[in-house]
Amino acid sequence: MLVLSLFPGIGLLDMAFEQEGFCVVRGPDVIWGGDIRSFRPPASKFDGIIGGPPCQSFSSLAHLVRASGNEPKFGNLIPEFERCVREAQPDWFLMENVRQAPDAFLEGYGVHSFLLNNHWLAGPDGFGQEQERLRKFNFGTRGREAPNLMRWIDLATLWLPKGDIKGSAIGSQLGSDESRHPGSKKNSTPAVSSAHAGHGRSRKPIILGNGDPCPVAIGGSGKIKPTVTSNVGGIRVRMARYTLADACRLQGLPEDFLKDSPFRADGKLKAVANGVPLPMGRAIAGAILQYIDESKNA
Repeated sequence: MLVLSLFPGIGLLDMAFEQEGFCVVRGPDVIWGGDIRSFRPPASKFDGIIGGPPCQSFSSLAHLVRASGNEPKFGNLIPEFERCVREAQPDWFLMENVRQAPDAFLEGYGVHSFLLNNHWLAGPDGFGQEQERLRKFNFGTRGREAPNLMRWIDLATLWLPKGDIKGSAIGSQLGSDESRHPGSKKNSTPAVSSAHAGHGRSRKPIILGNGDPCPVAIGGSGKIKPTVTSNVGGIRVRMARYTLADACRLQGLPEDFLKDSPFRADGKLKAVANGVPLPMGRAIAGAILQYIDESKNA
């Protein structure tokens, strides 16, 4: 399946879709000198479109920028994403952004919005991924009502602190009758045992492009304040910055990712920190693939 990627950055979401078997064509991005506003995709060539328009206008830190008399650099480019979808007319699209961003609206497409936190996905040790990162996704399908894509994410890959899908944030999005994968049997084993409750690795905050760690509660925008301090032994101290290797690891990448790229170290850190974590991207791509397969066989 051929997929067009808009606002690709360094291609972390693209990489996830490629690893799940999609062929991804990258559109223009400012990091490479491109401009989405002058881009005109061909009609009826792409099966799907993916992308995350810049989120600065909707980030929880946007008010700090405006308080200084400025506006977020790129403004709202969601309308450009919508324009490209209208022009390309794919069978489906996926838009990623912060929780506060408005949903995409396109005539002729059903759109379903849902939230996914990277920490909900199982890590290599069987517990949640280290990095907290809550993102909002819009999944749209042409000419039909969009499904709840969370129903196609393999629940065997999800980690839940209480081992209770139905009572969790995930369960609330699945609905009362969808506490398990739709294809699973009624009496099948839950995705995670309650024996895991309260155990596993500690959660790590998302990193900003300057390397600052900023803890946020689940439900936050995922962008964090660089001035945050941590209470250590009753003394409030500034937390140490993440290195590029740390950022790569937390995003699900090799620690030497981008080692041969032409960017400076700070540019590499910013590019990695702005991307969609690889485990999250793969979970979404796999869910779309399962949805497409089931739709063809229906």
